[in-house]
Amino acid sequence: MSKINYPTTSAIRFLRAHDIAFEPMLYAYEAHGGTHHSAQVLKVDEHMVIKTIVFKTDKNQALIVLMHGDREISTKELARFIGVKHIEPVSEKEVTQLTGYQVGGCSPFGTRKQIPVYIQSSIYDLPLMCINGGKRGMLVKIKHQELKKLNFFEVDVAIVT
Repeated sequence: MSKINYPTTSAIRFLRAHDIAFEPMLYAYEAHGGTHHSAQVLKVDEHMVIKTIVFKTDKNQALIVLMHGDREISTKELARFIGVKHIEPVSEKEVTQLTGYQVGGCSPFGTRKQIPVYIQSSIYDLPLMCINGGKRGMLVKIKHQELKKLNFFEVDVAIVT
């Protein structure tokens, strides 16, 4: 088996620094292809491809939410869960300013600013998941035990299929 040559992003440096075992997975990025495209190209179930979405609250506090690729987040339920009146996704420009990553390559690991990360608790039911590695066209495959080491905030928000 040949070694995959992959970029060393802030996310990769973060995972190494925290002794999180991962396997890089490279694919041809497609603008607006989302998790459906990456799952199809990598031949994995879209449910195990985890999307990283950056939100801000009505108090202008940023947060990251990790959700199954084939599901949507109920912002109303999420706002209620974290105790704010309103929550909304940030603009593409704000994603880059807050995380250091581009939309389509945003990772919850190694962000420019420290941002709380909330994870849909059912993600931990997966034996393996694929999460963005900090660059468009690169996911990292991680076992749930490894991800649990990071102590993200678990949430059970209403999800829409």
